[in-house]
Amino acid sequence: MSQNKYLGIDLGGTNVQIGVVDSSGVVLSRSKRKTIAEEGRDAVLGRIADGVEEACRSADVPLEEICSVGMGAPGPVDPNSGVVLEAVNLKWVDEPIAEILGGILGKRVYLDNDVNVAIYGEWRAGAGRGADHLMGAWIGTGVGGGLILNGALYYGHYLTAGEVGHMILHQDNPPGSRSVEHNCSRTAICNRVRQLIESGRDSVVPELVGGKLGKIKSRVIAEAYGRGDELVVEIVDDAARRLGTMLGGIVTLLSLERIVLGGGLTEAIGKPWVRLVRDSIHSVVFPEVCRDVRVVASELEDNAGVVGAAFLAMERGGG
Repeated sequence: MSQNKYLGIDLGGTNVQIGVVDSSGVVLSRSKRKTIAEEGRDAVLGRIADGVEEACRSADVPLEEICSVGMGAPGPVDPNSGVVLEAVNLKWVDEPIAEILGGILGKRVYLDNDVNVAIYGEWRAGAGRGADHLMGAWIGTGVGGGLILNGALYYGHYLTAGEVGHMILHQDNPPGSRSVEHNCSRTAICNRVRQLIESGRDSVVPELVGGKLGKIKSRVIAEAYGRGDELVVEIVDDAARRLGTMLGGIVTLLSLERIVLGGGLTEAIGKPWVRLVRDSIHSVVFPEVCRDVRVVASELEDNAGVVGAAFLAMERGGG
């Protein structure tokens, strides 16, 4: 018996991942586009529409046969109205993205926060299976979070729960260096590496990027880290400890049983990053029983947001 088909769209600050997904959560095809947020909302949505066309063509599934579309977007989202409330990386405020994209595609679009859909995908089909109380923290261009509490996505009163990247770590720091995102994101780590190299610190990074320090990305950080580069190890380990301290506070607050780490930086560095964050979490949680919290890497990786968005479309669209 043939299964229904859905589209899952994972919109990030750097890339857009698009997939055709069947009702068992199998990704039938994928496409990818650069976000290029500086070109504006309509250009971003146009590239998403192009990616949808490519994904449908690759899966040999006409868009007309897609039941519904799920989409994750960075920043606070009102899932009921389909409005992006504030996407800092995209410079979007109160944008009715579900309505606009739905009009372009001719399909109902169900919108949610990007890490909400990723952790929902992990909960349904990945590293979060079997846990009723968990948090996802995705580390990439920024730092995002999503919560499953009592076996359901948790939004809070203002529908913005999980925005861990904007929690303040260092109140006395200058503006622009106070939050989790300012200190623990891939962007923050790459910027710090570049700044210290430019100030005279030795590193293998210039060799890896051919002297173009603006080209430092997650894979470069991961390679330098794997080589034991003193500067990169110092900066990555510091970011991991800070991230773990923040997440440990959330485990203490909510008594979570699992933390799932995802995003480009987690995928690139892998086990050493997860171990560092885990050790930091375990060092600060209270009471001692909370040290049993499992801290694991995403299993679905790049597919987490695509699969989670598709599952939300199935659930909310009645598929």
